[in-house]
Amino acid sequence: MTPPPSQRKLIFPAAVSLAALLAAGLLWLARGDLSPLPTYGAVPDFTLTDARGRAVGRKDLAGKVWVADLIFTRCTDTCPLQTGEMARLQAEFAGERDMRFVSITTDPAYDTPAVLAQYAARHKANLDTWFFLTGEEKAIARLAREGFRLAFATRSSSREGPRAFLGRLWAALGPRPASAHHDPGHSVEISHSSRFVLVDRGGRIRGYYLSSEQESLEKLKADIRTLLRG
Repeated sequence: MTPPPSQRKLIFPAAVSLAALLAAGLLWLARGDLSPLPTYGAVPDFTLTDARGRAVGRKDLAGKVWVADLIFTRCTDTCPLQTGEMARLQAEFAGERDMRFVSITTDPAYDTPAVLAQYAARHKANLDTWFFLTGEEKAIARLAREGFRLAFATRSSSREGPRAFLGRLWAALGPRPASAHHDPGHSVEISHSSRFVLVDRGGRIRGYYLSSEQESLEKLKADIRTLLRG
């Protein structure tokens, strides 16, 4: 049965509105905005030195999606595993022009740009998209703790007992999304988070991921793709 003219006048605008809503919904879904990632604050401005001796800061990562972690080259605990996983991420996203990776040393006194370059070469890192950064310890500690909200603490065995060290480490951890390890094989013990941090194009932290758990790494990959589409 054909509706009367008065009803036809109402049906057409309603159909147009419905089509517009459907189009907007599809666009929203395509951009990955249906389930937006949480935001944990912005990474502050920083300037460190990469394995090629160049100054690298937040401004150099603007407009890029990037994954950051804390490592040091003499570490024999989680750092080799972290770097191995980061290398696999770099290989998987090699075709993405807006993808970057950042590994920041927590042992800057030893990890000079030359040492970091050798470490990067051992892991077959592409230094055009994967920055290994060093600098002043105070600047790195501030960036790790206040910027990325990750645990980072050092202890000289000649200056501080284990109770004080653990107390400082717990203060660094607190309720924040971080985990830590230490390497007692050197005169200065270094504890730092082993998590990956995902940062969006605007320099905002969008997630923390366990570098040792496959399920967490798969979520990291999915979240990277969401941000790259955005």
